Amino acid sequence: MRKMFILVVVAVCFIITGCATSMPVGCLYTELKLPVAATGEVTKNKVGVAECTSILGLVATGDASIEAAMKNGGITKISHVDWEAKNILGIIGTYKVVVYGQ
Repeated sequence: MRKMFILVVVAVCFIITGCATSMPVGCLYTELKLPVAATGEVTKNKVGVAECTSILGLVATGDASIEAAMKNGGITKISHVDWEAKNILGIIGTYKVVVYGQ
């Protein structure tokens, strides 16, 4: 019975995430911090964050745009941008854009 359960979990993971994805995704749990862009500027005095949330993959709300993160951090000149994701069992996920600059 336990082997069957493990086999089902592995099969579901492959079905949900595929064999290879454009970003690393965990079937049961995902917590990532990935780069989006860099300008070559070394300044990062300010940090701005914008976030959105997904529930059951059915409802998603929020504004995780670079523009919103710049506004939230009072940034006018971008140094670099990172992207963060946290998803638990596909039930609830939070996705953030973090902008660094002046």
